[in-house]
Amino acid sequence: MTAYFTLQWEDDHVVMLDQRLLPGEVRYIPIFSVEEMAEAIRNMTVRGAPAIGAAAAYGMALAALTAARKHEKVYEQATAAQTLLFAARPTAVNLGWALRRMRRRLDSAAGSLNNAEMAQTLLAEAHAIAEEDRATNRRMAENALALLPDEVTFIHHCNTGTLATVEYGTALGVIRAAHEHGKKVLVYVDETRPRLQGARLTAWELTQLGIPYQIIVDGAAAAVMRTCHVDACVVGCDRVAANGDTANKIGTYNLSIAAKAHQVPFYVVGPTSTVDLETPTGAEIVIEERAPEEITEIEGRRIAPEGAQVFNPAFDVTPAANITAIITEEGVCRAPFIDSLRAAVQRARDVD
Repeated sequence: MTAYFTLQWEDDHVVMLDQRLLPGEVRYIPIFSVEEMAEAIRNMTVRGAPAIGAAAAYGMALAALTAARKHEKVYEQATAAQTLLFAARPTAVNLGWALRRMRRRLDSAAGSLNNAEMAQTLLAEAHAIAEEDRATNRRMAENALALLPDEVTFIHHCNTGTLATVEYGTALGVIRAAHEHGKKVLVYVDETRPRLQGARLTAWELTQLGIPYQIIVDGAAAAVMRTCHVDACVVGCDRVAANGDTANKIGTYNLSIAAKAHQVPFYVVGPTSTVDLETPTGAEIVIEERAPEEITEIEGRRIAPEGAQVFNPAFDVTPAANITAIITEEGVCRAPFIDSLRAAVQRARDVD
């Protein structure tokens, strides 16, 4: 277990690591209300698809517990919380998945439990979502180990470690497992503009774990593949369409093109909860656009001319044709993804 955590429940509230301050400051903040949780998701105090799914679940539980304390109607307040939280970051499918699961639990309890009991039921469901994330991440990492040589060099994009999950990580969890199993690991860390999740967060996590790495600018990845030995690119995912098209942090698509050109395996790592079988292809995935200041400013200092126009999508979609395999807790999925992903999701549902 690492010495830091992303979020956890303490007494009557959530304690969350403020990732906006890393690596300069490690500060944990309390979250007491659903409004505070929605803002933390929106402003990226917490980020990473699995982490914001768990955060949203706890946000719904907070709304229910607050309503119960105030003798308000828990069902109405929890359903309003679902709407508020869903709007915070629409691209990440785990957010909607966790909220729909919480809603199903709420609906099943509404006819037979009182307000206080309903609120406690939602809190228990949020705890279950968080605990399942911990187990799922380790299973994904184990499933990936057979794909990796004993000396393995990765390129990694964005941040997909403990900071992006409840614990252990998705793509960075694969790197971590390789290191823990005695493989000789080197990681080229894409800085990941504009918010620098690679340079700030992944590099910080790798430092804590004692895993060797080198930070590279995003545009250097193709040159690294051409001039250095790279065994695999590993990335996370915010939404996987039924055909395998994958939405992830902006720049992932570029990385996949370079990997395909240099015949470097390109692995997507994510839980089956990130697979959206209702979305046929990546063309239907809604891409969040964020504030222009993320590009025109660095730490409050303007770097672009006044009046400069900005296009700032938070994510892009990597075509399934560029993906070697999608690694889930239910196994390694390969093309045709429309069959292998559906089978993995079904296995996960059978377990549930």
